[in-house]
Amino acid sequence: MPRPINCRRIGCLPQVNYYKPQGIPLSVLQCTILTVDELEAIRLADLQGLYQEQAAEKMNISRQTFGRIIESAHKKIADALVNGKALSIQGGSVKLSVPPEAIGSPPHRFRRGRHGRGHCRGRGQ
Repeated sequence: MPRPINCRRIGCLPQVNYYKPQGIPLSVLQCTILTVDELEAIRLADLQGLYQEQAAEKMNISRQTFGRIIESAHKKIADALVNGKALSIQGGSVKLSVPPEAIGSPPHRFRRGRHGRGHCRGRGQ
């Protein structure tokens, strides 16, 4: 019988939970599911640049478990990018390291207007 999964500590919930290739309807795309703890591992190791031992400590897991989580996350993200799949961030056995009330409201991230609907800065516009 496998050992039960412990709750993994995360620093914050994702602000966005879905990514997909531009210009392709979601109904046509295959979807890859990235768990919240895999996203946290990516955030700690790749974005913050922590060593696996430090990141594992922050998530309250062993270094070996962290290594498995980050490897799985890298494979899923690579699959979604290379094969043009949608990426859904959901699930996982997680616990916020700070209560949600202390976080406050997320910043406004969807803006309409010139740069909000498919227009990117730096493309010669």
